[in-house]
Amino acid sequence: MAESILQARALSRHFGGLAALCEVSLACEMGQVHAVIGPNGAGKSTLVNLLSGELPASAGRVLIEGRDITGFPADRISQLGVARSYQKTNLFQQFTAFENCRLAAQSRLRTSMHFFRPALARRDLNAAAQHALAQAGVADRAQTPVSALSHGEQRQVEIAMALATRPRMLLLDEPLAGMGAEESARIVALLRELARDHAILLVEHDMDAVFAVANTLTVMVNGRVLESGSPSQIRSSRAVQEAYLGVQNA
Repeated sequence: MAESILQARALSRHFGGLAALCEVSLACEMGQVHAVIGPNGAGKSTLVNLLSGELPASAGRVLIEGRDITGFPADRISQLGVARSYQKTNLFQQFTAFENCRLAAQSRLRTSMHFFRPALARRDLNAAAQHALAQAGVADRAQTPVSALSHGEQRQVEIAMALATRPRMLLLDEPLAGMGAEESARIVALLRELARDHAILLVEHDMDAVFAVANTLTVMVNGRVLESGSPSQIRSSRAVQEAYLGVQNA
């Protein structure tokens, strides 16, 4: 049986009188891709923000490997082995791909008091950055400024930055956004490879990619879980077809 890495239990988030997330429960397991799909405004990104500690939950719990980490700040959750990417690329454009990854690797140092030592002298950080770039398939772009990379390559560098923190859990918020078919296929192949050694929560609108890579899908509508199951179960669900995939009653 797969090992559960991260769980949400009856997770809710309110903004004033608006319920952005209502009692959402799911589990992410090692070696699995758990995709969260739904229309805009369904609460998908809010869920990722709660799981990563960037927003506090109004109710419910978040657990990592059985440990209750509800209310932990984002930096502490990251230290526990959870890394995330964002809808929009979040990179230092003037730095090289390698420099971006090395900065991410530095976040694993126990103290920030290393400013008297040149960054390039840290062989462990350099090795972690190079390894992450290789994992993400952009090792050959290590010395290229991020601003000179294609959109797809920038997405790969952002995933590499997440990998440089040595996570067990990856939260990926629309990593295929704005990509063409070739770049999307490359990211799908990358996700399959990464799932061998990680648990992955994937938020994505590209349904072809989702059904190609996901082991489990959770469908959200209006901040709630409509249905959760295998790709075949979700494809055949009448409720999902009517609410999200556009099939109407005859």
